[in-house]
Amino acid sequence: MTAAQHLTVRPGDPTDAPAVLRLLDDATAWLVARGRTGQWGTEPASADPRRIAQADAWAGSGGLWLAMLGERPVGALVVGAATEYVPAATEPEVYVNLLVTDRAYAGQAIGGRLLAQAAELARDRGVGLLRVDCYAGGDGALVRWYERQGFTRTDPFTVRRPGREPWPGQVLARRLP
Repeated sequence: MTAAQHLTVRPGDPTDAPAVLRLLDDATAWLVARGRTGQWGTEPASADPRRIAQADAWAGSGGLWLAMLGERPVGALVVGAATEYVPAATEPEVYVNLLVTDRAYAGQAIGGRLLAQAAELARDRGVGLLRVDCYAGGDGALVRWYERQGFTRTDPFTVRRPGREPWPGQVLARRLP
């Protein structure tokens, strides 16, 4: 990011599904290049009908937010209902379903800015709990990243996937002031 580039966050809409898929594809390629295939596998999201449908649903849900540098989406946040494989919250919450950033802008705090947007949404709704789940395998770097963002580990879980390795996950929570 240069001084001339200013990061903004805007609501997404159904036309933004391709941008979400591009961000997922780029992040997957980045992970694969580093031998980290456990999180999202090795195939592009844009080639997987299930992931295409998921991106379309997110883009049309009203819960998509895009981090923008000029006209370029450099990150995506989706908030909505918690996924079925995590324990239900015992109080109202805002749940982060997706957080992905453009690796070309790594180190620019784009993920942190999108999490700040999620916290702002929660406060606007009078909600004091922000939760997220993430991949907990490999070296645990993603879990530690969320902890550096103020989240605390709550519930570990495993997603069983027929014909594939189980996917280890971790729910994290952040209390909002």
